[in-house]
Amino acid sequence: MDRLTEMEAFATVVDQGGFTDAAKKMGISKSAVSKHVSSLEARLGARLLNRTTRRVSPTEIGLAYYDRARRVLNDAGEADALVTSMQSAPSGLLRISVATDFGVNHLSPVLGDFLQEFSDITVNMVLNNRYVELISEGFDLAIRIGELEDSTLRARKLCETNRRMIASPEYFSKYGRPQKIDDLNEHKLLHYSNNSSGNVWKLTAPSGEKRQVRTAGWLTVNDGQSLLNAAIAGLGIAYLPSFLYAEAMEQGLVQEAIPELPVETQGIYAVYPPGRFTQPKVRAFIDFLVHSFAEKGPDSW
Repeated sequence: MDRLTEMEAFATVVDQGGFTDAAKKMGISKSAVSKHVSSLEARLGARLLNRTTRRVSPTEIGLAYYDRARRVLNDAGEADALVTSMQSAPSGLLRISVATDFGVNHLSPVLGDFLQEFSDITVNMVLNNRYVELISEGFDLAIRIGELEDSTLRARKLCETNRRMIASPEYFSKYGRPQKIDDLNEHKLLHYSNNSSGNVWKLTAPSGEKRQVRTAGWLTVNDGQSLLNAAIAGLGIAYLPSFLYAEAMEQGLVQEAIPELPVETQGIYAVYPPGRFTQPKVRAFIDFLVHSFAEKGPDSW
């Protein structure tokens, strides 16, 4: 007899508490269930079930075997589901969370190509600058920049971005240019309120020493594009990723505050809930993003 069928019959009897209910659950006769279990016990040379006229319960050996058998059956079920999933065409609603500035400037321009290629997928892109809980809030994936805080999520790196302190030439003309990290305490700093590190900029000195600068007061905003606009307007120094400021720097609207400091590089990731297999719609979108952003990075933004 098939080992998995024997195993399934035994586990279902334990789950259902008897042969009759197990037979209903499996859609076979009670005698067939009994035959499968008896064959399993004979093959193992051990009694797995205590049988009485009123109830059926696992023996000590049976209980130990049940734990392992249930795991094997679950793995087999997931393996079948994986194959089915991989063979099915990507479809359904895909909910994406992404920061407003990255979504508007870099993700939305390529979404049309994705929808043309996968016409059975409907995309709901939510632009939000706060940290969303993927599972509890019903998102299939999110685009995250920098250090990944939730180690339970799966992640795939799309590209990288550099982070620099920038301000307008007019600001430097009026307030001077900082020469070292300590000088920042005397400058007007523009703070991103959704920063995972709070009101602290984490910097690296030319010596390699890790430093922190607090950004209290003056201006706090929860949107990167707004901070860039404030920096261009001469309101202060902002600490932003290159995908935001690259064009403004190329046009001479902003300059680097302390060019001598080592460049801080951050990864840009697609993150999605954990699991043994990934839904086709999620896998298709992540593969699309990897291809779309393959040539992107600090050299291009």
